[in-house]
Amino acid sequence: MNFFQSITSALDICLEKDSTAVIFGEDVAFGGVFRCTVGLRDKYGADRVFNSPLSEQGIVAFGIGMAVAGSTAIAEIQFADYIFPAFDQLRNEAAMFRYRTGNLFDCGSLTVRTPCMAVGHGALYHSQSVEAFFAHCPGLKVVIPRGPIQAKGLLLACMRDPNPCVFFEPKILYRAAIEDVPTGDYEIPLSKAEVMLEGTDVTLIGWGTQVHVLREVAEMAQDKFNISCELIDLRTILPWDKDTILNSAAKTGRVLISHEAPMTMGFAAEIATTIQSECFLNLEAPIERVCGYDTPFPHVFEPFYMPDKWQCMTAIKKLLNY
Repeated sequence: MNFFQSITSALDICLEKDSTAVIFGEDVAFGGVFRCTVGLRDKYGADRVFNSPLSEQGIVAFGIGMAVAGSTAIAEIQFADYIFPAFDQLRNEAAMFRYRTGNLFDCGSLTVRTPCMAVGHGALYHSQSVEAFFAHCPGLKVVIPRGPIQAKGLLLACMRDPNPCVFFEPKILYRAAIEDVPTGDYEIPLSKAEVMLEGTDVTLIGWGTQVHVLREVAEMAQDKFNISCELIDLRTILPWDKDTILNSAAKTGRVLISHEAPMTMGFAAEIATTIQSECFLNLEAPIERVCGYDTPFPHVFEPFYMPDKWQCMTAIKKLLNY
């Protein structure tokens, strides 16, 4: 399966096994703009897979209500760039519902899916990486997969988790890769990073699309400079896996964190702060961040905006030469 087919498979399994599950959002009834819900309305009926009005605030508010009433609510926001009208509902309602009722009520069966990150031609309003906004919302879980196998397992875990989840899907990956995704039901644990490559010289940390950039960088560093890189896919932004990151940082003593979102207040800053607080005496060099610029996401200048393998390679050399 490719990425979007693995999403469809996860949604299909959830609808089949959970009679309370419903899917809603803009254009999901005919399959959605990225075809992630193709065939599901025909299979499960228009009362379980249906279109919403063009109102992100309304979509999430409706999902909260469905979840509180006992349904497994699976909402789609068509692009993460347009999730901000719903930010109040996610921040002030979904994230706090359990806390403010003293655990009498909750909307933990809500999952919000939304495509994110660069796509090659999305410009200002179809390219943003907004995960850091939601990392500041205790009560939510925030997840970003890197590929089809991860997407299916993590989405199934989100839909069954007892907390509201925001599930970001890197849109450029929808048709970019095919993997041998298990057709059956499986889950990948949330809040657990994956060490994709083990190494001894530098720790590379990323999520979503950027993991693939860092994998290429790790191979290039090994082949050209005999630098051994440890590559970690964070996978869950909130709550994130501190232990895996700190153990790797203590082992290598050098860390590079990279993401597409702007540098200032990007989630790399939180990771870097935690590492320097917990692993200060293990570090051999200041932590490096290679991120997007503090500008709106450009159109024709996208290749210059993106934190590419050459910028990451330069940062690795800086770490080793410090």
